[in-house]
Formats: sequence, C-alpha cells, structure tokens
Amino acid sequence: MSRAGTGSRAATGSGVGTGWAKSLSDVQLVPYWLDDPDRPRPEPALTTAETCDLLVVGGGYSGLWTALLAKERDPGRDVVLVEGRETGWAASGRNGGFCAASLTHGLSNGLARWPDEIHRLEELGARNIDGIEAAVARYSLDCDFERTGEIDVATEPYQAAELRDWHEQLKERGLADGVEYLDADAVREQVDSPTFLGGLHDRRGVAMLNPARLAWGLKRACLALGVRVYENTPALTLKAYGAGMAVRTPYGGVRARRVALGTNVFPNLVRRVRPYTVPVYDYALMTEPLTAGQLASVGWRNRQGLGDSANQFHYFRLSADNRILWGGYDAVYPYGGRVRAEYDDRPDTYAKLAGHFFTCFPQLEGLRFTHAWGGAIDTCSRFSAFFGTAHGGRVAYAAGYTGLGVGATRFGADVMLDLLAGERTERTSLEMVRRKPLPFPPEPFAWTGIALTKWSLARADAHGGRRNLWLRTMDRMGLGFDS
Repeated sequence: MSRAGTGSRAATGSGVGTGWAKSLSDVQLVPYWLDDPDRPRPEPALTTAETCDLLVVGGGYSGLWTALLAKERDPGRDVVLVEGRETGWAASGRNGGFCAASLTHGLSNGLARWPDEIHRLEELGARNIDGIEAAVARYSLDCDFERTGEIDVATEPYQAAELRDWHEQLKERGLADGVEYLDADAVREQVDSPTFLGGLHDRRGVAMLNPARLAWGLKRACLALGVRVYENTPALTLKAYGAGMAVRTPYGGVRARRVALGTNVFPNLVRRVRPYTVPVYDYALMTEPLTAGQLASVGWRNRQGLGDSANQFHYFRLSADNRILWGGYDAVYPYGGRVRAEYDDRPDTYAKLAGHFFTCFPQLEGLRFTHAWGGAIDTCSRFSAFFGTAHGGRVAYAAGYTGLGVGATRFGADVMLDLLAGERTERTSLEMVRRKPLPFPPEPFAWTGIALTKWSLARADAHGGRRNLWLRTMDRMGLGFDS
C-alpha cells in the first residue's frame, strides 16, 4: 500500500452525526482496483521443466519491472517469470496508487540516512519516475497515469510550523525545486477541508495511477517482449545447480543461469534475508463516484494526491471516475510476522476510517463507501528498499519498500540487474545499495518493540509531535520510526 494521509484532527474525530456508519452499509470487502471487469485472465501454471537465462520470482511490480528491463537491456535474453497467484494480486494491486519519485521514503528519511548522497538519490529518483512515465507511453499502459503531484497537509498548528521550517531547510540545501509551501488559505484553494492549516506542495515528484492496471499492463508488455509468464506457480525451493540455480514449483521447475527475487513481503527464498522485513497491514476505503456538486464542494480541481504530517496518517486521492480513496491510520503488525488472508479485512479500522473521512470532509456527509480492503506492506527498519546477492552473485534480491514501492521498484529492478551482471554502476556504488538496514529481532521482542513504537507515535501526535524517550532512542539507533 502507498503512504500519505490527513492528520490528527481528522484522526480524533468521530464523523458528522451518525452518517459515517450508514456510509459502510453497502461496502464490498474487495480491493477496488482488482474489482475490474477488464481484469485479465491468468497465464497457465508451469507444468514442465524449463530452462532460461534469467528467472524472475514474483509477479508484482518488482518482478514485472525486472523482467521488462531485462528484455529492454538484452532482447535476446531468455526470461521466465513465475508468480505464486495472479499478477498484481497482492500489494501491487491494493495500494493507493501514489507513484513517488523518492527512493528514500521521502527527503527527510533520505537526508537522515544518506546526507552525502541525497542529491544523487533525488536525481536518480527523478530519472526513475520519468522512466515510468516514458514506459507508460511506450507500451500504452492503460493505468490512468497523472503527474499531478502531492500535497503534505498540516492539521495541527505545530505541523504547519514544521512544514514551513522544513521548506526553508530544503531551500537552503538546494532541494526545494518544484516544492512550494502553502498557507491555510492556499491549501484550501487546492482542496477544501476545515482541518487543513497548511501544506507542502510537490508539483512534479508524485504521479497518481491505477495500481492494478499498471501491473496488468506491465505483464502484457513482458509477454509482448517474449517473457514466459507462469501464474499460480509458487517458487518452493531455491538451490544451486551446476553453474546456475534450480527452483522447484508444484508441478515443474526452472533451471536458470541467474535468479531475481521480487517476493517482497512474502518469505524470501534466501532465508538469511527474512529477518530484515516484517509485514505491516494497511487498510483503505473507496467512495462511490462524487457528483459534480460534491466535487465542487471540495475543489480538488488539480487532482493531487494528499498526505499529512502526523505519525498515524491517512492517504487520499481521486480515482479516474472521481471516487475518493481514503486509507491509512492503523498500521497493524500481526504477532509472528505472518502473512494471512484473514488479516486483509479489519472492520474496526474501516469504522475509524469512515469517521475520520467525514471529519475531514463534512460537506460530503451522505456519501457512501463501495469498497474496503487491506493488505500487507513489506516493512524494513530504514523504510526504504535494501538489496543484495546470494549464491556467488547468481541470485539478487530487493525488498523493504515500506509502502513506497509503486515507483521505487523500477529502480530496484535496475539494481538487481546490475548486481546480477556484476557491474559497478551509479546505482550499485550507492551506500544505500551497499548497506543493509538493521534486522528485526525475534518474537516476542519484535511484537513488543513495534507495539511500543505505535503507542509512542500515537502519543506524539496527541502531544504536539513531541517524541518520547523510546522514539528518541530509536532515532539514535537509526531506526527512525516517524510514519
């Protein structure tokens, strides 16, 4: 799922009257993006023994971009992609559709971790989102791509002051190109909510899109370039085989010279990678289409994505047919870090989100939600992807995108291909690529630490953003939980 949101005023509200409860009366518990009559049929499962130059494991953005870019680099390369279920069914088809240029989960996180590389990381991120936009045009990817930007909104006075100060810091560091501070009147001219007190408008660094259609379009492009795609084909084991690798699947297997792992939140076939990620569940609602009058009441003529400065945040944006997607706030870590279908729905969270929505937009009282869903985010302790190789460089992996993978997975795909080629490139020379985050501890320590962190973040939101001793200690350790 993608980040963004509306702040603590919306979070603490209970909605206008009891209208929010009725708004959920007809909701379907299915991801809106996947509830599409044009959803493509899955490719057949693998039932034979295959050989190839490159095997890509995972049919989300990470795997799809890797397969596509591999064929662009070398059209003669024999590429196979296997997906455990259907292309785009997990995080790639369930997120909010915020495609950000940032490779570091925002400038603040990037500056805190890689200050000496931040200008290069920002440049690489800008080139990466330009590359996505070019691919959308080149392959006619029907995914409602709109380079509308994003506004981070403040809903408390301290947040507005922090955004203003942050904008000044960005200008001093030469990082404010295309970014504008908006006071309360200016932000409400863009999108009208009584909770908005200020905003930071990034005009070019974020695009809105239909996430499932992006995944399906990438699959079609891969097939057109000759990638063999097998769906409903989980990769069960990964072992060295001669000079290459062998992957076993339920009804067959693949022998490959090189393997790229794009499984993200699901258990990595390289076991030593698993402690670096945990699943955190995120939830979203989608409204019915707004009427012309309802849309006029909130403005939103420029269709930007919105997010806020609170720790417990919401993200919200308009779909192509003028529905409002509203998600975030609760981030749920299941004990033991298991990924299970039963966690994909959480009625308590849907009720919270509905109440918060009508606090943010009281003028939309009576609007109904048509879809509600959740999904797991592959979270790592530094909030942005990490990379590596195994089996003597024959296997590469990228994981830990922490909710900002819609755009950054294309960059990660390029990194994996560089690593598999054994090349030292502008990407592989980055400290961000060469170093890994801190791993998460085993249970019960992981659950206890994450629960304490969530409690502390909620407390900070309620006390003017002041971070307690636990959060300050986490900051000093480089864990930096701030969203």
